[in-house]
Amino acid sequence: MTSALVILGASLVGGPVSTTQVVSSAIMGVGSAERVSKVRWGVGGEIAIAWIVTIPATALFAGDAYTLILIAPAVLAWFSRLFRIS
Repeated sequence: MTSALVILGASLVGGPVSTTQVVSSAIMGVGSAERVSKVRWGVGGEIAIAWIVTIPATALFAGDAYTLILIAPAVLAWFSRLFRIS
C-alpha cells in the first residue's frame, strides 16, 4: 500500500520514480519497522550501490556509443582507402 501511495504521489507532482526502488525501500522499511534484524542489510547495501553506480555507468556507456558513432565514418573511410574498397 505504501509503495502505491508513493508512486501515485510522485506521479501527481510529476516526479521521476523507479517502481523497483520504491518497492524495495518499502519492503525494507516494513521489515525494519517490525524488527531491524529481519532485514538483510547486506543485500540492501548492494541494492543501494547498484542504484548509485547505474547513472555514471550508463553515462559512460552513452558517451562511448556517441563517440563510436562520431568516429565510425572516419574509420570506415580510412579502411576503404587502406584496402581500396569502393
